[in-house]
Amino acid sequence: MRHVVVEEALLRRKLLICLSVSAAALVAPAAVWAQASGQASAPDAAGAAAANAVQEVVVTANRSPMPIDQVGQSVTVLTAPQIKADQETIVSDILARTPGVSFSRNGGPGGTTSVYIRGAESDQTVVLIDGVKVNDPSDVGAGYDFSNLLAGDISRIEILRGPQSALYGSEAIGGVVNIITAEPTKPLEGDVQAEGGSYGTAYVRGGIGGKEDHYDWRLGAYYQSTDGVSDFDKAFGGKEDDGFHTAGVSGRFRYDLTPDLQFDQRAYYTWSRNEFDGFDTPTFTFGDDAEFGRTQQLVDYTGLNLSLFDGRLKNRLAYEYNGLDRRNEDPDQVGTKFTFIAQGRANTIEYEGTFAIAPGYQLVFGAQSERSTMNEESPAFDPGPTKAHATINSGYGQIVGEVLRGLTLTGGIRYDDHSTFGDHVTGQASAAWKLNEGNTILRASFGQGFKAPSLFQLYSEFGNTTLRPEESNGWDAGVEQHFFDGRVVVQATYFGRETKNLIEFVDCTGIGDPAICAGHDAAGGVYQNVDKSSAEGVELQADWKASEALDFSANYTFDDAEDRSPDSPTRGDQLARRPKNTGNFSATYLWPVKLKTTAAVRYAGQSFDDDADTVPLKSYTLLDLRASYPLRDNLELYARVENLTDAHYETTFQYGTLGRAGYAGVRLSF
Repeated sequence: MRHVVVEEALLRRKLLICLSVSAAALVAPAAVWAQASGQASAPDAAGAAAANAVQEVVVTANRSPMPIDQVGQSVTVLTAPQIKADQETIVSDILARTPGVSFSRNGGPGGTTSVYIRGAESDQTVVLIDGVKVNDPSDVGAGYDFSNLLAGDISRIEILRGPQSALYGSEAIGGVVNIITAEPTKPLEGDVQAEGGSYGTAYVRGGIGGKEDHYDWRLGAYYQSTDGVSDFDKAFGGKEDDGFHTAGVSGRFRYDLTPDLQFDQRAYYTWSRNEFDGFDTPTFTFGDDAEFGRTQQLVDYTGLNLSLFDGRLKNRLAYEYNGLDRRNEDPDQVGTKFTFIAQGRANTIEYEGTFAIAPGYQLVFGAQSERSTMNEESPAFDPGPTKAHATINSGYGQIVGEVLRGLTLTGGIRYDDHSTFGDHVTGQASAAWKLNEGNTILRASFGQGFKAPSLFQLYSEFGNTTLRPEESNGWDAGVEQHFFDGRVVVQATYFGRETKNLIEFVDCTGIGDPAICAGHDAAGGVYQNVDKSSAEGVELQADWKASEALDFSANYTFDDAEDRSPDSPTRGDQLARRPKNTGNFSATYLWPVKLKTTAAVRYAGQSFDDDADTVPLKSYTLLDLRASYPLRDNLELYARVENLTDAHYETTFQYGTLGRAGYAGVRLSF
C-alpha cells in the first residue's frame, strides 16, 4: 500500500518561523515610517505603475497591482498584443508556449484538455476568469477542462507558477492561471475578427465598448466550428471525424456611484457541443463512437469597490457564481441516451481589503465563504444520482514591503475551514531584489499549497469522508538579467515541490486499506490518501531584440516530476503525460513593406501515458509559420500554417491530433 507519514508539527513550526521572519522584516521599517513626520501619503501600486508606463504590472501574484520587478514569485504575463500576434484561438495551446506549462488533449479541438504547471496534476491549478474561480465542482478532481476556453475577448493572461494557496486556497498547488477579458479605453471602440481554414474551421469574434468619466462597459462574443479529426487516432484505425462547435459571450459594466464607491459587474458564458470517441463499442474497446457532449458554463461577478482614507484603503465586497452543466449522449445506447449528466455550482461571498501602510508597504487581507454543490449521474448505467455539497470558509493576509532600496519582501498566511475535513493553514514568503540599476533582479519564493478532496471523492459511491487534503511545499529561486539597454533579457529559475496525501482511486480487492474499504466492495474501490510526488527542474528564458525589425524569443523547461509514493511499484517513475523536456523558439521579422512574419517551434520530449511508464508517448516538434499585413491602421490580414511538417504525435495514447493546417483571417478595429 502506498502511504505517507509526515511530521505535521515540524511542518507547522517551519511555516511559523518562516512567516515570523518575513513579518518582522516587513513591519519594522513600517514602524519607523510611522514615527517620521512630513511624509507624503503612499501611492497605491496602480498609481505607481501609471507613473512608470514601461514597467509591467501583474495582479495575480499579490491580488493587487504590483510592478513585476517587485514580485518574488515566478510569473509570466501574456498581453493583448502577444495574444493577437500568436493568432491561436485555443488558450491551452497559447499556455503551452510559456515556461513550465504542458498539456494533454483527448483528440482534436473540443477534446478534454488538461494543463500541467511544473508537473503538478491537472486538477491542482486554480483558473480564474475576471476574478471568479471557474474550476468545476462536479469534476472528479474539481479541476478545470480547458477544452472550451478560447481566446475570444481575452486581453491578458497571467500564469503564476508554484504553490499559491496562501492567497488562492484549494487547488493552487501547481499554480494559478488568471484570465482577464478586455476593458474599454475610449468613449466608443470595437473590433471584429473572422477566419477560416483547414478541417472545415470557421471562427468569428467581436467586441464593443466605451469608457466615460463615471462608467465603462464592454461586450464580447465569439463562435467557432470545426470538423476536427477522429478522436480515435486514424493511425490505430479511426475513421470518422469528431466535430466541435462552441460559442461564448462576456461582458462587464462599472459605474461610479460616488467618487469613492464603484459598482462592478462582470459575466462570462460559454456553450459547446463536442463529438468524441469512447469505449462502448460492441467489443468494449476504445474506438469510433457516435457519442457527443454538451457543456454550458455561466460565471458571474457582482461587486462593490469602496476607497477610504484618500485611497490608502481599498475595499472590495463581491458575490461570485460559477455554474457548469455537462451532458453526454450516445445515440446508439439502448434505452436512455444519456450516459452522463452533471451539474456543478459554486457560490462565493468575498471581502478583500488593500491598505497602503507606508510608502512601499502594502497589506492585503480578506475573507471568503464558498459553498459548492454537485449533482451527477450516469443514467445509462446507474439510475441513482449523487448529490453533495460542502462549505469552505477562509481568511488570509499578506504584507509586501520594500525593506531596503530595491529589496521587496512578501509574507502571507491563510486559514481554511472545510465542512468535512476540518481546518488547514498555508503560508508563503518571497523576495525580489533589484540590483545594478534594475538590470539584475534576483527572486526567491517558498509557498504552500493544498487541495481539498472533491465532492466526488468525498461523497460518490467511491467516496471517503475521512480523506485529508492534498498538501505541498514548493520553492523556486532565479535571476533575471537585462543587457544592452534591455534589448536582451535572460531568465533562469530553479524550482522544486513536494506533494503528499495525494488522493487516488484504490482497488479494494488489491491494495486498498481494509478498514477504509469496508462497505465499498460493491463499488470495487474507494478514494484514499496513498500517493506522494515530487517535481524539480529549471526554466530558462531569453528574449533578444536584435534590431527594430527582428526579434527572437526562446524558453526551455526541464521538469523531473516523479511518483514518490512509499512502497509503490511505480516509485521513481515519471508522472503520466508530463514530458521532462519542453521548449519553444520563435523568430519574428518586420519586412520593409510592413509584412510581419514569424517562425515558431514547439518541442515536447518523451512522456508516458500510464503511471508505470509502460506506454510511451514519443517526443515531437511542431513548426508553425505566421504572417500579418496591415492594409490600414485599423485593418489587418493574417494567415498561419500550423504543424508545417505534418508531424504525427500524441499527447494522449491513441487519441488523434491535428496534422498540417492552414488558416487565414481579417481583423478590423474602430
